[in-house]
Amino acid sequence: MLRGRARIPVLAEIAGPANGRVWALRRQDFDGLTPLLARLAEQRVVAVAGEGEAPAVAAVAVAAAAAASGRRTILVECDLARPRVAAHIGLTLTPGLHEYLRWEAEPQGILQPIVLAGSATASAADPLVCVCGGRSASKAETLLGLQSFGHMVEKLRAAYELTILLAPPIVAEPSAALAVGSRAEAVLAALPADEARGRSGRSLRAAVGRLPAPVLGAVALTSPSWVQRS
Repeated sequence: MLRGRARIPVLAEIAGPANGRVWALRRQDFDGLTPLLARLAEQRVVAVAGEGEAPAVAAVAVAAAAAASGRRTILVECDLARPRVAAHIGLTLTPGLHEYLRWEAEPQGILQPIVLAGSATASAADPLVCVCGGRSASKAETLLGLQSFGHMVEKLRAAYELTILLAPPIVAEPSAALAVGSRAEAVLAALPADEARGRSGRSLRAAVGRLPAPVLGAVALTSPSWVQRS
């Protein structure tokens, strides 16, 4: 854990979605994420944290690359206040994690398989599986603090080789992000490239460093149209 220190190593730098679509993973981004995937080899549950659109883009890219490399992977959208993964990659919004945590959906009903990396998936035995956020929730920290969320993460840890948790905004919703971070073995920061390497992102890097799991490093995004703060 960084204990508030502002320096986080940049493990991968990607341009983000091609033609404005998260699911159109660029070949150079897939190649750029390969060293990062090696760093995740010993991790089973990883949270992706940050602000704005950067965490969603990075979480989808990392999960897609991991699945394409042959690792059985699931992406869980935990940003329940503003779910966006379904719209980004063309999935059904509901039922999702929100409905599952409120006992309105069964586990198998919220799993959506998808192939995001095209020809790069040649070595993959299974598609990426996604759990979208579902309908928006006004008190996400309460739902994510439920014991049932912890039980779900443990079941996914046993069933998949890699579980990616897309955390709520670390500054706007610190309690909800903390609830997700407490279920992860490690954290990846998702930051605009200028904030990942410069002074302007020091407070955001420090906020990520205060999550209760070790911060492995950052995925830096270089596309202004996708990393802008929401």
